[in-house]
Amino acid sequence: MSSNDSPPPQGGRSRRSELKQAYKEKPPPMGVFAVRNLTNGKVLVGSSLNLPGALNRIRFELTTGIHRLYPALQEDWARHGADHFSFETLDVLAPPEEPGVDPKEELRVLEALWLERLRPYGEAGYNASPG
Repeated sequence: MSSNDSPPPQGGRSRRSELKQAYKEKPPPMGVFAVRNLTNGKVLVGSSLNLPGALNRIRFELTTGIHRLYPALQEDWARHGADHFSFETLDVLAPPEEPGVDPKEELRVLEALWLERLRPYGEAGYNASPG
C-alpha cells in the first residue's frame, strides 16, 4: 500500500470537505442593516436576504465611487471618508423552518419597523421619504 492509498487522517481532508459542504448549504444571514454617517448622524436603512453581501456591495460601491442609488450618501462618503461611516446589522431574520417559504414579506415588515423607528429621511438620513 503506497502513501497515496492510505486513508486521510482522522479529522483531515474528509472533515474539511464536510465543513465546506455545510457552509455552502447554510443560507447567509438576512435582515435589516444601517449605514451610519458618524459625522452628521445621517443613516441609510435597508434590508437584504444576504446581509454580509449587501454590506460588502455598498462598501465597495462607495469606495469606488459608483454608488448611484443614494447620491447624497456617495457625496458624504467622498467628503468625510470611510472612517466616518459604520456598517451595522440592526436585526437578523431567522431562516424559515418550512421549506419553500419566501421570507421577503417578513423582511419588508421588519425593514418598515426600523424605518418607522429611525425615520432616516431628509436631514436625518439617506432614505427616500415614504409616500
